[in-house]
Amino acid sequence: MFDGYYNFNNNHPASGLNQFYNFDDRGNQVDLNLLKMTVRHDASPIGFQVDVGFGRAFQIMHAPGPDPDAFRFLEQAYISVKPKGWKGFEADFGEFVTSAGSEVIESKDNWNYSRSYLFAFGPYYHFGIRTTMPIGQSLTVGLQLVNGWNAVVDNYGNNMQTVGLTSTVSRKKFTWSNNYYVGEQDSPTLTGVRNYYDTALLLTPTSKLSAYVNYDYGRQHAVTETAERSLHHWQGIAGALHWQVTQRFAVSPRLEYFDDATGFATGMAQKLHEFTITGEYRLFDGVLTRAEFRRDDSNVPYFDRGNETARSKSQTTATIALIAFFPSKK
Repeated sequence: MFDGYYNFNNNHPASGLNQFYNFDDRGNQVDLNLLKMTVRHDASPIGFQVDVGFGRAFQIMHAPGPDPDAFRFLEQAYISVKPKGWKGFEADFGEFVTSAGSEVIESKDNWNYSRSYLFAFGPYYHFGIRTTMPIGQSLTVGLQLVNGWNAVVDNYGNNMQTVGLTSTVSRKKFTWSNNYYVGEQDSPTLTGVRNYYDTALLLTPTSKLSAYVNYDYGRQHAVTETAERSLHHWQGIAGALHWQVTQRFAVSPRLEYFDDATGFATGMAQKLHEFTITGEYRLFDGVLTRAEFRRDDSNVPYFDRGNETARSKSQTTATIALIAFFPSKK
């Protein structure tokens, strides 16, 4: 899979970065978002998946931290077990992407090219054990025991101490997913339990029209190095529409609101909202082009303008992207 883009940022920030963007965060230049290869064998009863690559997405996912250097090239690497006669039960062990959110790391599987605030301030991946179990024809539930967020190794002694509960109800015209993660989530400056709830409703009324609504709420109990106690919380809601105008052309608008009441997620207490509209044209099977306009606004000066930091209350960008993927089955 190849994913590259050119982005124009009207603020021309000296840092060259689009604030709050994942993973197309480099403005006024051409950049490689993702170059990736996936090898997968479905569990029957043993399987595996490995996603290896590089690009800006991998750099952001695996920011400098405690994980071994080799993991910076991995998106996922896990073994699956699906015993016969266990009515669809499956267990995975290793590194896998999070169950939370309406968007994913691969651009081709999203309606918009840029990711939402909910994606940017949620988890990317986990390391540990993930299980799923279908119940009846419509419900699937799961339990996860992982090392918190975005960490293969937890240097604070919290390995396998975050619990994830997942559920998905799938019907002909809608899919409703709920995910809840709770566990100790520490950093160099604070320690405390993090709670994170994610719910998403996907509507598919016709073959050409789809929509989703995604709501997230996060809360972090924190004790600082000076023994001060605090409670941080943030929440946001996003809604998007996907209209397949023709067999090759689609349009997807997105609206979003994000309230970072204590500044824990963004570094500043603020209320954000963004509007994005993406046009997609399928050149041929396996090759997509996208053109996108996005406007971000805050109730306080936060966005950099030129050499001045936190100068503007808004940020406007335009992006052109090329995505190519080449599946091969044996």
